[in-house]
Amino acid sequence: MLRHSLFSILCKEQASMSMIKEFRDFAVRGNVVDMAVGVIVGAAFGKIVSSLVADVVMPPIGMLLGGVNFSDLVITLKEAAGTAPAVVIAYGKFLQTVVDFLIIAWVIFLAVRGINSLQRKEEAAPAAPPAPSKEELLLTEIRDLLRPGR
Repeated sequence: MLRHSLFSILCKEQASMSMIKEFRDFAVRGNVVDMAVGVIVGAAFGKIVSSLVADVVMPPIGMLLGGVNFSDLVITLKEAAGTAPAVVIAYGKFLQTVVDFLIIAWVIFLAVRGINSLQRKEEAAPAAPPAPSKEELLLTEIRDLLRPGR
């Protein structure tokens, strides 16, 4: 009985070790690592764009529109009553988020456009034909020597 339980424990351990090895092989593959880096950089870029919109872009636009603070723009559906907060639609924050999205979409468009133009340049330049091998040169020389009229 003890032998059987030890065997089953060892089999489970071996199966989990192969699963860990398989996961490690998957995780260190180039595409997964590249994707993880992209997600992290994308999250940081999103924060930068949000700050750019909220702190740099929207204040001048609000000033041009008569001193409007976009984060304060709301439609009140129900006033605050006692301890219950007011029910509002914060369309100013939504407008800021739309501007965030448009800036991020524009940057992604420019990046994809640049990558595509680089790929087109690589495709447009045809590869030079490979130099003939020593065997091909020797066979060409033999052929030329055996040619009639020589």
